[in-house]
Amino acid sequence: MSRREHSVKELRQKLLTKSFESEEITPVIEFLLDNDYVSNIRFAESVIHNKISRGYGWQHIQQELKHKGVSQEIYGAVLAEQEVDWYLQAELAYQKKYGDTAAEDAKDKAKRLRFLQYRGYSIDECLSALKVEY
Repeated sequence: MSRREHSVKELRQKLLTKSFESEEITPVIEFLLDNDYVSNIRFAESVIHNKISRGYGWQHIQQELKHKGVSQEIYGAVLAEQEVDWYLQAELAYQKKYGDTAAEDAKDKAKRLRFLQYRGYSIDECLSALKVEY
């Protein structure tokens, strides 16, 4: 059986969908936090590690963590520990998708740029991976 980390917000929403009342959920969440069964820090570490290994950039990861209720202080601290080279990650994602084939024309280059931007890489990281002079 697999188990994944959950953020506090995610767990609260899950319990609300199971028809638990908010008054019942709060003490349970506090108990889980006090006993370190739930941790937004561990959740952020897990998401960051998973998304990096799947070829996603920082902007995508940041949006997901915000959506899941993790504060900027937490994911900023977790990221600082990771020491990720986002330029290298963008290049790896590009290589995995397109290999060594060169872009055929401007339309193809734009498509490849959109792919990397969708993955959450900054414009500088994208252009570096595409080896475009700017």
